[in-house]
Amino acid sequence: MARREPERAPKPSSPGPVRNGALTELHIHGLGAIDDVTLDLDPGLTVVTGETGAGKTMVVTGLTLLFGGRADPGRVRANGRAGVEGRLSLPADSPVWARAADAGAEPDEDGTLILARTVSAEGRSRAHLGGRSVPVGVVAELAEDLLAVHGQTDQLRLTRPAEQRRALDRYAGAAQLELVEAHRQAHAHWRQLAEDLERRRTQTRELAQTAEVLRRGLEEIAAVAPLPDEDTQLDAQAARLGDADALRAAADEARLALVGDTTGDLGGSDDAPQDAVTALSAGQRALAAAGDPDLRALAGRLADVAAVVGDVGVELAGYVADLDADPARLAEVLDRRATITALVRAYADAGSGVAGVLAWAQDAEERLDRLDVSDEALEKLTAERDAAREALRDLSARVTAGRTAAAEGFAADVGRELAGLAMAAARVSFSVETDPEAPGPEGADEVALLLAAHPGAPARPVHKGASGGELSRVMLAIEVVFAGADPVPVMVFDEVDAGVGGQAAGEIGRRLARLAVEHQVVVVTHLAQVAAFADTHLVVDKNADAGAGVTATDIRAVTGEDRVRELARMLSGLTDSDTGQAHARELLQNAAEAR
Repeated sequence: MARREPERAPKPSSPGPVRNGALTELHIHGLGAIDDVTLDLDPGLTVVTGETGAGKTMVVTGLTLLFGGRADPGRVRANGRAGVEGRLSLPADSPVWARAADAGAEPDEDGTLILARTVSAEGRSRAHLGGRSVPVGVVAELAEDLLAVHGQTDQLRLTRPAEQRRALDRYAGAAQLELVEAHRQAHAHWRQLAEDLERRRTQTRELAQTAEVLRRGLEEIAAVAPLPDEDTQLDAQAARLGDADALRAAADEARLALVGDTTGDLGGSDDAPQDAVTALSAGQRALAAAGDPDLRALAGRLADVAAVVGDVGVELAGYVADLDADPARLAEVLDRRATITALVRAYADAGSGVAGVLAWAQDAEERLDRLDVSDEALEKLTAERDAAREALRDLSARVTAGRTAAAEGFAADVGRELAGLAMAAARVSFSVETDPEAPGPEGADEVALLLAAHPGAPARPVHKGASGGELSRVMLAIEVVFAGADPVPVMVFDEVDAGVGGQAAGEIGRRLARLAVEHQVVVVTHLAQVAAFADTHLVVDKNADAGAGVTATDIRAVTGEDRVRELARMLSGLTDSDTGQAHARELLQNAAEAR
Protein backbone atom coordinates (compact mmCIF):
# COMPACT_ATOMS: atom_id res chain seq x y z
CA MET A 1 0.00 0.00 0.00
CA ALA A 2 1.40 3.39 -0.95
CA ARG A 3 2.23 5.65 1.94
CA ARG A 4 -0.23 8.49 2.40
CA GLU A 5 0.96 11.97 3.13
CA PRO A 6 -0.32 12.99 6.57
CA GLU A 7 -3.47 15.09 6.38
CA ARG A 8 -3.32 18.28 8.38
CA ALA A 9 -6.58 19.67 9.62
CA PRO A 10 -7.08 23.40 9.00
CA LYS A 11 -7.30 25.43 12.17
CA PRO A 12 -10.65 27.03 12.89
CA SER A 13 -10.94 30.00 15.17
CA SER A 14 -9.90 29.02 18.68
CA PRO A 15 -11.84 29.86 21.80
CA GLY A 16 -8.62 31.07 23.39
CA PRO A 17 -5.61 29.63 25.14
CA VAL A 18 -5.93 27.07 27.90
CA ARG A 19 -4.18 28.24 31.03
CA ASN A 20 -2.81 24.83 31.99
CA GLY A 21 -1.50 23.98 28.52
CA ALA A 22 -2.68 22.06 25.47
CA LEU A 23 -1.75 19.29 23.04
CA THR A 24 -1.09 21.18 19.82
CA GLU A 25 -0.21 18.28 17.49
CA LEU A 26 -0.84 14.54 17.36
CA HIS A 27 0.79 12.19 14.84
CA ILE A 28 -0.33 8.54 14.67
CA HIS A 29 0.98 5.87 12.33
CA GLY A 30 0.52 2.12 12.03
CA LEU A 31 -2.05 1.94 14.83
CA GLY A 32 -5.18 -0.11 14.20
CA ALA A 33 -6.88 1.17 11.06
CA ILE A 34 -4.79 4.37 11.03
CA ASP A 35 -1.95 4.25 8.53
CA ASP A 36 -0.48 7.74 8.93
CA VAL A 37 -2.21 10.91 10.02
CA THR A 38 -1.19 14.18 11.66
CA LEU A 39 -3.71 16.34 13.50
CA ASP A 40 -3.23 19.97 14.45
CA LEU A 41 -5.25 20.48 17.62
CA ASP A 42 -6.55 23.65 19.22
CA PRO A 43 -7.80 24.54 22.68
CA GLY A 44 -11.51 24.22 23.22
CA LEU A 45 -13.82 21.34 22.35
CA THR A 46 -12.75 18.90 19.63
CA VAL A 47 -15.16 16.14 18.62
CA VAL A 48 -14.26 13.01 16.68
CA THR A 49 -17.05 11.36 14.68
CA GLY A 50 -17.34 8.74 11.96
CA GLU A 51 -18.99 5.53 10.91
CA THR A 52 -18.94 2.56 13.28
CA GLY A 53 -15.71 0.63 12.78
CA ALA A 54 -13.90 3.50 11.08
CA GLY A 55 -11.39 3.78 13.90
CA LYS A 56 -12.62 6.69 16.02
CA THR A 57 -11.44 5.06 19.21
CA MET A 58 -7.92 4.76 17.77
CA VAL A 59 -7.54 8.48 18.47
CA VAL A 60 -8.22 7.78 22.15
CA THR A 61 -6.04 4.68 22.00
CA GLY A 62 -3.23 6.75 20.52
CA LEU A 63 -3.52 9.39 23.24
CA THR A 64 -3.60 6.75 25.96
CA LEU A 65 -0.56 5.04 24.47
CA LEU A 66 1.32 8.33 24.14
CA PHE A 67 0.82 9.10 27.81
CA GLY A 68 2.10 5.80 29.16
CA GLY A 69 -0.88 3.49 28.70
CA ARG A 70 -0.55 -0.24 28.19
CA ALA A 71 0.86 -1.19 24.78
CA ASP A 72 -1.32 -3.73 22.95
CA PRO A 73 0.67 -5.40 20.12
CA GLY A 74 -2.65 -6.53 18.63
CA ARG A 75 -3.22 -2.90 17.59
CA VAL A 76 -0.02 -2.77 15.52
CA ARG A 77 -0.53 -2.92 11.75
CA ALA A 78 1.12 -5.47 9.49
CA ASN A 79 4.17 -3.23 8.90
CA GLY A 80 5.35 -4.26 12.35
CA ARG A 81 5.59 -0.96 14.23
CA ALA A 82 3.12 1.62 15.51
CA GLY A 83 3.98 5.05 16.77
CA VAL A 84 2.38 8.10 18.35
CA GLU A 85 3.98 11.51 18.73
CA GLY A 86 2.54 14.55 20.45
CA ARG A 87 3.57 18.15 20.94
CA LEU A 88 2.60 19.87 24.21
CA SER A 89 2.43 23.60 24.79
CA LEU A 90 2.80 24.19 28.54
CA PRO A 91 3.06 27.29 30.73
CA ALA A 92 6.44 27.97 32.30
CA ASP A 93 5.14 27.15 35.81
CA SER A 94 3.73 23.73 34.84
CA PRO A 95 4.99 20.97 37.21
CA VAL A 96 5.61 18.85 34.12
CA TRP A 97 8.73 20.85 33.23
CA ALA A 98 10.54 19.99 36.47
CA ARG A 99 9.86 16.27 36.13
CA ALA A 100 10.81 16.33 32.45
CA ALA A 101 14.11 18.06 33.31
CA ASP A 102 14.84 15.36 35.90
CA ALA A 103 14.49 12.79 33.11
CA GLY A 104 16.95 14.71 30.92
CA ALA A 105 14.29 16.04 28.55
CA GLU A 106 14.65 19.41 26.85
CA PRO A 107 12.08 21.69 25.20
CA ASP A 108 11.95 21.90 21.43
CA GLU A 109 13.14 25.02 19.61
CA ASP A 110 9.67 26.58 19.84
CA GLY A 111 9.44 25.91 23.59
CA THR A 112 7.09 22.93 23.33
CA LEU A 113 7.62 19.47 24.83
CA ILE A 114 7.59 16.48 22.46
CA LEU A 115 6.49 13.02 23.57
CA ALA A 116 6.78 9.88 21.47
CA ARG A 117 5.90 6.21 21.91
CA THR A 118 6.53 3.26 19.62
CA VAL A 119 5.24 -0.31 19.86
CA SER A 120 6.36 -3.33 17.85
CA ALA A 121 4.20 -6.27 16.80
CA GLU A 122 6.11 -8.36 19.35
CA GLY A 123 5.00 -6.05 22.16
CA ARG A 124 8.26 -4.16 22.69
CA SER A 125 7.60 -0.57 23.63
CA ARG A 126 9.80 2.53 23.82
CA ALA A 127 9.09 6.05 25.03
CA HIS A 128 10.86 9.33 24.32
CA LEU A 129 10.45 12.63 26.12
CA GLY A 130 12.03 15.85 24.92
CA GLY A 131 14.48 13.98 22.70
CA ARG A 132 15.56 11.51 25.40
CA SER A 133 14.70 7.84 25.73
CA VAL A 134 12.91 7.35 29.07
CA PRO A 135 11.13 4.52 30.89
CA VAL A 136 7.42 4.34 30.06
CA GLY A 137 6.74 4.82 33.78
CA VAL A 138 8.16 8.35 33.59
CA VAL A 139 5.65 9.31 30.90
CA ALA A 140 2.85 7.65 32.85
CA GLU A 141 3.82 9.72 35.87
CA LEU A 142 3.73 12.91 33.82
CA ALA A 143 0.29 11.94 32.51
CA GLU A 144 -1.16 12.50 35.98
CA ASP A 145 -0.56 16.24 35.43
CA LEU A 146 -1.43 16.22 31.72
CA LEU A 147 -4.29 13.94 30.73
CA ALA A 148 -7.56 12.55 32.08
CA VAL A 149 -9.46 9.92 30.08
CA HIS A 150 -13.15 9.43 30.84
CA GLY A 151 -14.70 6.45 29.12
CA GLN A 152 -17.34 3.74 29.42
CA THR A 153 -14.81 1.62 31.30
CA ASP A 154 -14.57 4.38 33.92
CA GLN A 155 -18.36 4.47 34.17
CA LEU A 156 -18.55 0.74 34.83
CA ARG A 157 -15.76 1.08 37.38
CA LEU A 158 -17.76 3.71 39.24
CA THR A 159 -20.58 1.24 39.83
CA ARG A 160 -18.34 -0.63 42.31
CA PRO A 161 -18.70 0.38 45.98
CA ALA A 162 -14.94 0.66 46.51
CA GLU A 163 -14.64 3.06 43.57
CA GLN A 164 -17.60 5.07 44.83
CA ARG A 165 -15.84 5.43 48.18
CA ARG A 166 -12.71 6.66 46.43
CA ALA A 167 -14.81 9.05 44.35
CA LEU A 168 -16.31 10.52 47.51
CA ASP A 169 -12.84 10.97 49.02
CA ARG A 170 -11.64 12.63 45.84
CA TYR A 171 -14.59 14.99 45.91
CA ALA A 172 -13.89 15.84 49.56
CA GLY A 173 -10.55 17.27 48.55
CA ALA A 174 -6.81 17.05 49.14
CA ALA A 175 -7.05 17.07 52.94
CA GLN A 176 -9.36 14.03 52.88
CA LEU A 177 -7.08 12.19 50.46
CA GLU A 178 -4.10 12.87 52.73
CA LEU A 179 -6.12 11.58 55.69
CA VAL A 180 -7.00 8.39 53.80
CA GLU A 181 -3.34 7.87 52.92
CA ALA A 182 -2.38 8.33 56.58
CA HIS A 183 -5.07 5.77 57.48
CA ARG A 184 -3.68 3.33 54.90
CA GLN A 185 -0.20 3.59 56.44
CA ALA A 186 -1.52 3.35 60.01
CA HIS A 187 -3.57 0.29 59.07
CA ALA A 188 -0.50 -1.39 57.56
CA HIS A 189 1.51 -0.60 60.72
CA TRP A 190 -1.18 -2.01 63.00
CA ARG A 191 -1.52 -5.18 60.91
CA GLN A 192 2.24 -5.66 60.90
CA LEU A 193 2.42 -5.42 64.70
CA ALA A 194 -0.56 -7.73 65.15
CA GLU A 195 0.85 -10.33 62.78
CA ASP A 196 4.29 -10.12 64.41
CA LEU A 197 2.77 -10.66 67.84
CA GLU A 198 0.73 -13.62 66.64
CA ARG A 199 3.78 -15.13 64.97
CA ARG A 200 5.87 -14.86 68.12
CA ARG A 201 3.15 -16.44 70.23
CA THR A 202 2.56 -19.40 67.94
CA GLN A 203 6.16 -20.08 66.83
CA THR A 204 8.00 -19.65 70.11
CA ARG A 205 10.23 -22.71 69.83
CA GLU A 206 11.29 -22.17 66.22
CA LEU A 207 12.01 -18.50 66.80
CA ALA A 208 14.05 -19.26 69.93
CA GLN A 209 16.22 -21.73 67.99
CA THR A 210 16.81 -19.22 65.22
CA ALA A 211 17.68 -16.55 67.79
CA GLU A 212 20.27 -18.84 69.41
CA VAL A 213 22.03 -19.35 66.06
CA LEU A 214 22.14 -15.58 65.53
CA ARG A 215 23.50 -14.96 69.05
CA ARG A 216 26.34 -17.45 68.56
CA GLY A 217 27.30 -15.77 65.31
CA LEU A 218 27.27 -12.34 66.91
CA GLU A 219 29.41 -13.59 69.80
CA GLU A 220 31.97 -15.02 67.38
CA ILE A 221 32.14 -11.79 65.42
CA ALA A 222 32.34 -9.69 68.60
CA ALA A 223 35.27 -11.81 69.84
CA VAL A 224 37.24 -11.01 66.69
CA ALA A 225 35.95 -7.41 66.43
CA PRO A 226 36.85 -6.85 62.77
CA LEU A 227 37.20 -3.27 61.61
CA PRO A 228 35.84 -1.90 58.33
CA ASP A 229 38.24 -2.64 55.44
CA GLU A 230 40.58 -4.48 57.82
CA ASP A 231 41.02 -7.42 55.42
CA THR A 232 42.38 -5.12 52.70
CA GLN A 233 44.71 -3.39 55.15
CA LEU A 234 46.04 -6.73 56.45
CA ASP A 235 46.76 -7.89 52.90
CA ALA A 236 48.79 -4.73 52.27
CA GLN A 237 50.69 -5.07 55.57
CA ALA A 238 51.53 -8.73 54.93
CA ALA A 239 52.84 -7.94 51.47
CA ARG A 240 55.03 -5.13 52.78
CA LEU A 241 56.41 -7.12 55.72
CA GLY A 242 57.12 -10.17 53.58
CA ASP A 243 59.01 -8.15 50.95
CA ALA A 244 60.73 -5.68 53.33
CA ASP A 245 64.32 -6.43 52.16
CA ALA A 246 63.49 -6.11 48.48
CA LEU A 247 61.49 -2.92 49.09
CA ARG A 248 64.33 -1.38 51.10
CA ALA A 249 66.86 -2.19 48.38
CA ALA A 250 64.65 -0.62 45.69
CA ALA A 251 64.10 2.54 47.74
CA ASP A 252 67.81 2.90 48.61
CA GLU A 253 68.84 2.47 44.98
CA ALA A 254 66.37 5.11 43.86
CA ARG A 255 67.44 7.53 46.62
CA LEU A 256 71.14 7.10 45.72
CA ALA A 257 70.38 7.86 42.07
CA LEU A 258 68.28 10.91 42.89
CA VAL A 259 70.09 12.68 45.76
CA GLY A 260 73.25 10.65 46.41
CA ASP A 261 74.50 9.27 49.76
CA THR A 262 73.70 12.38 51.78
CA THR A 263 73.54 10.54 55.11
CA GLY A 264 76.36 8.05 54.60
CA ASP A 265 74.06 5.09 55.23
CA LEU A 266 73.95 3.93 51.61
CA GLY A 267 77.59 2.83 51.31
CA GLY A 268 78.31 5.33 48.55
CA SER A 269 81.89 5.90 47.30
CA ASP A 270 83.74 8.73 45.70
CA ASP A 271 83.56 7.04 42.30
CA ALA A 272 79.76 6.58 42.46
CA PRO A 273 77.86 8.02 39.47
CA GLN A 274 76.69 11.58 39.82
CA ASP A 275 73.22 11.86 41.40
CA ALA A 276 70.33 13.63 39.70
CA VAL A 277 70.16 16.62 42.06
CA THR A 278 73.87 17.36 41.57
CA ALA A 279 73.54 17.12 37.80
CA LEU A 280 70.43 19.31 37.74
CA SER A 281 72.07 21.91 39.97
CA ALA A 282 75.13 22.05 37.70
CA GLY A 283 72.93 22.56 34.65
CA GLN A 284 70.89 25.23 36.43
CA ARG A 285 74.03 27.19 37.42
CA ALA A 286 75.38 27.06 33.89
CA LEU A 287 72.19 28.43 32.41
CA ALA A 288 71.75 31.07 35.08
CA ALA A 289 75.25 32.42 34.37
CA ALA A 290 74.47 32.92 30.68
CA GLY A 291 73.35 36.32 29.50
CA ASP A 292 70.41 35.05 27.41
CA PRO A 293 66.98 35.63 29.00
CA ASP A 294 65.59 32.43 27.46
CA LEU A 295 68.38 30.36 29.05
CA ARG A 296 67.81 32.03 32.42
CA ALA A 297 64.12 31.08 32.16
CA LEU A 298 65.12 27.46 31.55
CA ALA A 299 67.45 27.68 34.54
CA GLY A 300 64.43 28.49 36.74
CA ARG A 301 62.60 25.45 35.46
CA LEU A 302 65.60 23.23 36.22
CA ALA A 303 65.65 24.60 39.77
CA ASP A 304 62.00 23.55 40.16
CA VAL A 305 62.79 20.06 38.89
CA ALA A 306 65.72 19.74 41.30
CA ALA A 307 63.44 20.74 44.20
CA VAL A 308 60.90 18.05 43.26
CA VAL A 309 63.64 15.40 42.99
CA GLY A 310 64.98 16.43 46.38
CA ASP A 311 61.50 16.07 47.93
CA VAL A 312 61.17 12.56 46.50
CA GLY A 313 64.53 11.67 48.02
CA VAL A 314 63.36 12.85 51.44
CA GLU A 315 60.16 10.78 51.15
CA LEU A 316 62.16 7.70 50.16
CA ALA A 317 64.32 8.12 53.25
CA GLY A 318 61.19 8.29 55.41
CA TYR A 319 59.76 5.21 53.71
CA VAL A 320 62.90 3.19 54.48
CA ALA A 321 62.93 4.41 58.09
CA ASP A 322 59.32 3.23 58.57
CA LEU A 323 59.85 -0.11 56.83
CA ASP A 324 59.58 -2.95 59.32
CA ALA A 325 61.13 -6.34 58.65
CA ASP A 326 60.10 -7.82 62.01
CA PRO A 327 59.26 -11.55 61.48
CA ALA A 328 57.20 -11.59 64.68
CA ARG A 329 55.02 -8.74 63.42
CA LEU A 330 54.58 -10.55 60.09
CA ALA A 331 53.37 -13.67 61.98
CA GLU A 332 50.81 -11.59 63.91
CA VAL A 333 49.47 -10.05 60.70
CA LEU A 334 49.16 -13.45 59.03
CA ASP A 335 47.34 -14.93 62.05
CA ARG A 336 44.91 -12.01 62.17
CA ARG A 337 44.28 -12.29 58.44
CA ALA A 338 43.48 -15.99 58.79
CA THR A 339 40.99 -15.27 61.58
CA ILE A 340 39.31 -12.56 59.50
CA THR A 341 39.19 -14.87 56.47
CA ALA A 342 37.39 -17.53 58.53
CA LEU A 343 34.72 -14.98 59.54
CA VAL A 344 34.29 -13.87 55.93
CA ARG A 345 33.79 -17.44 54.77
CA ALA A 346 31.23 -18.10 57.50
CA TYR A 347 29.10 -14.94 57.41
CA ALA A 348 29.75 -12.84 54.28
CA ASP A 349 28.51 -13.15 50.74
CA ALA A 350 31.11 -13.99 48.11
CA GLY A 351 33.33 -11.02 47.37
CA SER A 352 31.97 -8.78 50.13
CA GLY A 353 34.84 -9.30 52.62
CA VAL A 354 34.72 -7.73 56.08
CA ALA A 355 31.95 -5.38 54.91
CA GLY A 356 29.77 -8.47 54.39
CA VAL A 357 30.53 -9.73 57.91
CA LEU A 358 29.59 -6.39 59.47
CA ALA A 359 26.40 -6.24 57.37
CA TRP A 360 25.44 -9.75 58.55
CA ALA A 361 26.01 -8.70 62.16
CA GLN A 362 23.82 -5.62 61.79
CA ASP A 363 21.05 -7.63 60.16
CA ALA A 364 21.33 -10.32 62.85
CA GLU A 365 20.90 -7.74 65.62
CA GLU A 366 17.77 -6.39 63.95
CA ARG A 367 16.38 -9.90 63.45
CA LEU A 368 17.10 -10.80 67.06
CA ASP A 369 14.90 -7.94 68.16
CA ARG A 370 12.05 -9.36 66.07
CA LEU A 371 12.68 -12.89 67.33
CA ASP A 372 12.58 -12.05 71.01
CA VAL A 373 9.85 -14.22 72.60
CA SER A 374 10.49 -13.33 76.22
CA ASP A 375 7.57 -12.21 78.40
CA GLU A 376 8.95 -8.68 78.47
CA ALA A 377 9.22 -8.50 74.67
CA LEU A 378 5.69 -9.86 74.17
CA GLU A 379 4.25 -7.37 76.67
CA LYS A 380 6.03 -4.50 74.92
CA LEU A 381 4.81 -5.62 71.50
CA THR A 382 1.25 -6.02 72.80
CA ALA A 383 1.33 -2.46 74.11
CA GLU A 384 2.62 -1.18 70.73
CA ARG A 385 -0.12 -3.07 68.89
CA ASP A 386 -2.83 -1.65 71.16
CA ALA A 387 -1.49 1.88 70.77
CA ALA A 388 -1.44 1.47 66.99
CA ARG A 389 -5.04 0.25 67.09
CA GLU A 390 -6.15 3.31 69.07
CA ALA A 391 -4.38 5.61 66.62
CA LEU A 392 -6.07 3.79 63.75
CA ARG A 393 -9.46 4.09 65.47
CA ASP A 394 -8.99 7.86 65.72
CA LEU A 395 -8.01 8.12 62.05
CA SER A 396 -10.98 5.97 61.01
CA ALA A 397 -13.35 8.33 62.82
CA ARG A 398 -11.82 11.35 61.08
CA VAL A 399 -12.02 9.65 57.67
CA THR A 400 -15.68 8.81 58.29
CA ALA A 401 -16.41 12.39 59.34
CA GLY A 402 -14.84 13.69 56.13
CA ARG A 403 -16.88 11.33 53.99
CA THR A 404 -20.11 12.11 55.79
CA ALA A 405 -19.54 15.84 55.39
CA ALA A 406 -18.74 15.50 51.68
CA ALA A 407 -21.58 13.09 50.84
CA GLU A 408 -24.36 15.67 50.89
CA GLY A 409 -22.49 18.17 48.72
CA PHE A 410 -21.40 15.52 46.23
CA ALA A 411 -24.94 14.18 45.88
CA ALA A 412 -26.28 17.70 45.41
CA ASP A 413 -23.74 18.51 42.66
CA VAL A 414 -24.50 15.26 40.83
CA GLY A 415 -28.23 15.95 41.21
CA ARG A 416 -27.85 19.37 39.60
CA GLU A 417 -26.07 17.82 36.63
CA LEU A 418 -28.80 15.17 36.33
CA ALA A 419 -31.45 17.87 36.24
CA GLY A 420 -29.87 19.14 33.03
CA LEU A 421 -29.70 15.61 31.65
CA ALA A 422 -33.48 15.07 31.65
CA MET A 423 -33.47 13.43 35.09
CA ALA A 424 -34.72 16.34 37.16
CA ALA A 425 -36.93 14.10 39.30
CA ALA A 426 -34.08 11.75 40.21
CA ARG A 427 -32.59 11.92 43.68
CA VAL A 428 -28.99 10.87 44.38
CA SER A 429 -27.65 10.18 47.85
CA PHE A 430 -24.79 8.39 49.57
CA SER A 431 -25.03 5.69 52.18
CA VAL A 432 -22.05 5.64 54.56
CA GLU A 433 -22.16 2.62 56.88
CA THR A 434 -19.38 2.30 59.44
CA ASP A 435 -18.02 -0.68 61.36
CA PRO A 436 -15.32 0.66 63.73
CA GLU A 437 -14.31 -2.88 64.70
CA ALA A 438 -13.47 -3.95 61.15
CA PRO A 439 -11.36 -1.20 59.56
CA GLY A 440 -9.84 -1.70 56.13
CA PRO A 441 -6.88 0.09 54.59
CA GLU A 442 -9.08 3.01 53.44
CA GLY A 443 -11.24 3.29 56.54
CA ALA A 444 -14.06 1.56 58.35
CA ASP A 445 -16.80 2.64 55.94
CA GLU A 446 -18.87 0.93 53.27
CA VAL A 447 -20.00 3.60 50.81
CA ALA A 448 -22.81 3.21 48.30
CA LEU A 449 -24.16 5.67 45.74
CA LEU A 450 -27.96 5.46 45.81
CA LEU A 451 -30.47 6.56 43.18
CA ALA A 452 -34.21 7.11 43.38
CA ALA A 453 -35.00 7.45 39.68
CA HIS A 454 -38.42 9.09 40.25
CA PRO A 455 -40.58 10.37 43.13
CA GLY A 456 -41.80 7.55 45.33
CA ALA A 457 -39.13 5.11 44.16
CA PRO A 458 -36.91 3.67 46.89
CA ALA A 459 -33.25 4.67 46.92
CA ARG A 460 -31.28 1.72 45.62
CA PRO A 461 -27.63 1.20 44.65
CA VAL A 462 -27.17 3.06 41.40
CA HIS A 463 -26.28 0.01 39.29
CA LYS A 464 -29.50 -1.68 40.46
CA GLY A 465 -31.88 1.27 40.50
CA ALA A 466 -31.15 2.74 37.05
CA SER A 467 -31.82 1.66 33.50
CA GLY A 468 -28.97 1.55 30.98
CA GLY A 469 -29.56 5.10 29.77
CA GLU A 470 -30.08 6.42 33.28
CA LEU A 471 -26.88 4.76 34.49
CA SER A 472 -24.93 6.39 31.66
CA ARG A 473 -26.29 9.78 32.61
CA VAL A 474 -25.57 9.32 36.32
CA MET A 475 -22.01 8.25 35.61
CA LEU A 476 -21.53 11.10 33.15
CA ALA A 477 -22.83 13.56 35.75
CA ILE A 478 -20.21 12.25 38.19
CA GLU A 479 -17.51 12.57 35.55
CA VAL A 480 -18.54 16.16 34.82
CA VAL A 481 -18.52 17.04 38.53
CA PHE A 482 -14.99 15.70 38.81
CA ALA A 483 -13.73 17.08 35.53
CA GLY A 484 -14.70 20.63 36.43
CA ALA A 485 -12.21 20.58 39.30
CA ASP A 486 -9.52 18.56 37.52
CA PRO A 487 -6.31 20.57 36.95
CA VAL A 488 -5.08 18.53 33.96
CA PRO A 489 -4.98 20.48 30.68
CA VAL A 490 -6.23 17.71 28.35
CA MET A 491 -9.47 15.77 28.88
CA VAL A 492 -10.70 12.93 26.70
CA PHE A 493 -14.26 11.57 26.74
CA ASP A 494 -14.71 8.31 24.85
CA GLU A 495 -18.38 7.69 23.96
CA VAL A 496 -19.56 8.46 27.48
CA ASP A 497 -22.87 9.49 25.89
CA ALA A 498 -23.81 5.92 25.00
CA GLY A 499 -27.46 5.18 25.77
CA VAL A 500 -28.38 8.90 25.81
CA GLY A 501 -30.44 10.82 23.30
CA GLY A 502 -32.89 13.65 22.79
CA GLN A 503 -32.71 16.72 25.01
CA ALA A 504 -30.20 15.04 27.34
CA ALA A 505 -27.76 14.69 24.44
CA GLY A 506 -27.80 18.43 23.85
CA GLU A 507 -27.20 19.05 27.54
CA ILE A 508 -24.17 16.74 27.42
CA GLY A 509 -22.76 18.82 24.57
CA ARG A 510 -23.36 22.05 26.49
CA ARG A 511 -21.58 20.67 29.57
CA LEU A 512 -18.60 19.48 27.57
CA ALA A 513 -18.38 22.89 25.89
CA ARG A 514 -18.42 24.49 29.34
CA LEU A 515 -15.51 22.30 30.41
CA ALA A 516 -13.65 23.33 27.26
CA VAL A 517 -13.46 26.92 28.45
CA GLU A 518 -10.79 25.90 30.98
CA HIS A 519 -9.54 22.67 29.41
CA GLN A 520 -8.70 21.18 26.05
CA VAL A 521 -11.48 18.61 25.60
CA VAL A 522 -11.47 15.80 23.03
CA VAL A 523 -14.71 13.83 22.66
CA VAL A 524 -15.42 10.70 20.63
CA THR A 525 -19.18 10.73 20.04
CA HIS A 526 -21.94 9.29 17.89
CA LEU A 527 -24.42 12.03 18.81
CA ALA A 528 -24.96 14.98 16.48
CA GLN A 529 -26.33 16.99 19.43
CA VAL A 530 -22.93 16.72 21.11
CA ALA A 531 -20.89 17.26 17.95
CA ALA A 532 -22.74 20.50 17.23
CA PHE A 533 -21.01 22.17 20.20
CA ALA A 534 -17.50 21.53 18.85
CA ASP A 535 -14.90 24.20 18.17
CA THR A 536 -13.10 21.66 15.99
CA HIS A 537 -14.89 18.77 14.27
CA LEU A 538 -12.78 15.82 13.07
CA VAL A 539 -14.27 13.05 10.92
CA VAL A 540 -12.75 9.58 10.70
CA ASP A 541 -13.19 8.00 7.26
CA LYS A 542 -12.68 4.31 6.51
CA ASN A 543 -11.13 3.60 3.12
CA ALA A 544 -10.69 0.04 1.84
CA ASP A 545 -7.53 -0.56 -0.17
CA ALA A 546 -8.38 -3.69 -2.18
CA GLY A 547 -4.90 -3.91 -3.66
CA ALA A 548 -3.24 -4.00 -0.25
CA GLY A 549 -5.99 -6.07 1.36
CA VAL A 550 -6.34 -3.69 4.32
CA THR A 551 -8.66 -1.00 5.59
CA ALA A 552 -7.08 2.38 6.26
CA THR A 553 -8.39 5.35 8.16
CA ASP A 554 -8.05 9.03 7.32
CA ILE A 555 -8.97 11.88 9.67
CA ARG A 556 -10.06 15.22 8.33
CA ALA A 557 -11.39 18.44 9.79
CA VAL A 558 -14.80 19.55 8.54
CA THR A 559 -16.24 23.05 8.48
CA GLY A 560 -19.12 24.78 6.74
CA GLU A 561 -21.23 22.59 4.50
CA ASP A 562 -18.98 19.56 5.04
CA ARG A 563 -19.77 19.75 8.72
CA VAL A 564 -23.48 20.10 8.02
CA ARG A 565 -23.36 16.95 5.88
CA GLU A 566 -21.54 15.01 8.62
CA LEU A 567 -24.12 16.06 11.24
CA ALA A 568 -26.89 15.06 8.81
CA ARG A 569 -25.28 11.64 8.41
CA MET A 570 -25.16 11.25 12.19
CA LEU A 571 -28.83 12.23 12.46
CA SER A 572 -30.33 10.27 9.58
CA GLY A 573 -27.60 8.18 8.02
CA LEU A 574 -27.92 10.27 4.82
CA THR A 575 -25.47 13.08 4.06
CA ASP A 576 -27.58 14.67 1.31
CA SER A 577 -30.96 14.54 3.01
CA ASP A 578 -32.56 18.01 2.91
CA THR A 579 -34.41 17.29 6.14
CA GLY A 580 -31.26 15.99 7.82
CA GLN A 581 -29.25 19.01 6.71
CA ALA A 582 -31.92 21.39 7.92
CA HIS A 583 -31.93 19.66 11.30
CA ALA A 584 -28.11 19.85 11.36
CA ARG A 585 -28.13 23.58 10.73
CA GLU A 586 -30.70 23.99 13.48
CA LEU A 587 -28.46 22.05 15.88
CA LEU A 588 -25.49 24.26 15.03
CA GLN A 589 -27.56 27.40 15.55
CA ASN A 590 -28.92 26.18 18.89
CA ALA A 591 -25.45 25.17 20.07
CA ALA A 592 -24.02 28.58 19.15
CA GLU A 593 -26.79 30.31 21.10
CA ALA A 594 -26.44 27.96 24.11
CA ARG A 595 -22.74 28.77 24.38
